[in-house]
Amino acid sequence: MTLISPTFTRTELTRVVRDPVGLFFTAVLPAFFYVIFGATQDYKDAAAGNGNVAMWIMISMAAYGAVTATTAVGGLAAVEKMQGWGRQLGLTPMRDATFVASKATVALLIAAIPIALIYAIGVLTGASGTTTAWLLSAIVVLAGAVVFALFGLAIGLAFRSESAVGAASGMLVVFAFLGNVFVPLSGTMLDIARFTPLYGYVSLARRPLTEGYVLTQDGSAPQLEPLWISVTNLGVWAAVFALLAVLLVRRGRGRQ
Repeated sequence: MTLISPTFTRTELTRVVRDPVGLFFTAVLPAFFYVIFGATQDYKDAAAGNGNVAMWIMISMAAYGAVTATTAVGGLAAVEKMQGWGRQLGLTPMRDATFVASKATVALLIAAIPIALIYAIGVLTGASGTTTAWLLSAIVVLAGAVVFALFGLAIGLAFRSESAVGAASGMLVVFAFLGNVFVPLSGTMLDIARFTPLYGYVSLARRPLTEGYVLTQDGSAPQLEPLWISVTNLGVWAAVFALLAVLLVRRGRGRQ
């Protein structure tokens, strides 16, 4: 048996794609944010690293859309596993590893939708950067979004309801504002941002464009930030989400 079930993956992918509300929040809304706050603004052509501000905002919104997608898929996977669908799957030969791998594949494929849409709009609206920046930023946005499937998984295991998964997606909005995603921060707010879940992920995604320089809201000269800050932030939060998920799985088994 292969680790990924093509039939189960195709079924899950079809189910998610047919949910217009979910697609709106994961793809259409972030794309709309990019158009409003990036593509149509006078400052979009201002320099940002080896490209322009439009691309800086494009990467940010693609990352936000991608983590919204993976959080939702991870959260719903946890809820389904503990409810009737999980018991139904338990009657099949499917292993837990196959379930997880298939869900992870679905999460990546769904996360690719807002990335592709927003990057395509970026091409059409003047987002500018080197070819390397375009390719590497898209790869980091997609790969890093997997971490937030763990976040969704932990929330789903903790509260065991689809409404809680929706709340988790809402929490991402707060994380985005605090994490230097939607608008560039400065001073104390930027210092706080470095400890929030989305900061390291989005900073790494922007790095091929900014070359490590951080844009600030106060208009001061961009400052070079060491790579280890972003890597450590992402690594620590990935470990936190994974640990929470493991502990909550054990708690759930203890109640059975």
